[in-house]
Amino acid sequence: MKHSHGSHAMHNMKPHEMSHGAHSHHGAHSMGKQVAIGSVASATANTGGKLMSKIAKHPVLVFGLGVVAGYFVYKYRKEIISSTNKAVDAGKDFVLNQKENLEDIVAESKEES
Repeated sequence: MKHSHGSHAMHNMKPHEMSHGAHSHHGAHSMGKQVAIGSVASATANTGGKLMSKIAKHPVLVFGLGVVAGYFVYKYRKEIISSTNKAVDAGKDFVLNQKENLEDIVAESKEES
């Protein structure tokens, strides 16, 4: 008689383990939440795909959206540049901190050996 992977795991559990963790309501809630998130993501992607296919059929609309996007990029260019510079500086700081941490770990391991 073949057992599925899940039933085999249940079969090998001790009685006190079965009562505490085998039929967790938390796991069912988590699975339901994942299914709901997946459904919303699928619906969003499907709606977005339909919208993009409709927009692509109208070149004037695509051009208009490009003009609007260009306008906002130009209008907020200083804020965009400063935000990008802040992100780059934060990335550099993060890399330097990680490098220092790694050097500390290497130095500690050399001292121990």
